[in-house]
Amino acid sequence: MDITLLPGPVKGQFNYLYMVMDVWSRCILGVEVHERECGGLASTFLNRVCRDEEIRKETAAVMHSDNGAPMRSFTPAAKIEEPGVSLSFSRPRVSNDNTYAESYFCTMKYHQSYPLRRFRYLLSVKARVDGFVDWYNGEHRHSGIKYVTPNQRHYGQADAIVAIRQQTYAEARAMHPQRWSRPPRDWSQPQIERINHPRPQKPLAA
Repeated sequence: MDITLLPGPVKGQFNYLYMVMDVWSRCILGVEVHERECGGLASTFLNRVCRDEEIRKETAAVMHSDNGAPMRSFTPAAKIEEPGVSLSFSRPRVSNDNTYAESYFCTMKYHQSYPLRRFRYLLSVKARVDGFVDWYNGEHRHSGIKYVTPNQRHYGQADAIVAIRQQTYAEARAMHPQRWSRPPRDWSQPQIERINHPRPQKPLAA
């Protein structure tokens, strides 16, 4: 989960986009836009996402976020523990521990359809965000999951799609081997996704 600023009607005034992403599939599970940032709104939002996605204790889900005040406040922490979701936070002084969310915000704000002018009304912000989420989940072919859409991976369709691609590449190489200087690209889906994961320590010199 993360929260980002979107420009308001005047300079210095902002709207706040609350977002939850499934790291495994890059699918956006929920978004809300509000005129302020607080723990109460964050907890209500997280509770709705857990209910909509049917997240229970059996799922052993983990909710990761940065160390912002709304996420560190008592209210969302108590709320998210109700369905049995564990909490994870970015490490102190480590700026890239929430890269999946930051990457999504960057894609949204640098997309060619992002408006150049400020949003005048909250409803226009919400319409823009909802439309972008629909495109991102349903049409955007994500490079991190071998160019399938987040929805295709989230709903279990990705393996069949990349298997067809792998077969197509193999057949093309068999027909024209002289065109291939290297083995065909590996289209298999990534099986492990890590976040907030420490790098392996280098052995100390003797």
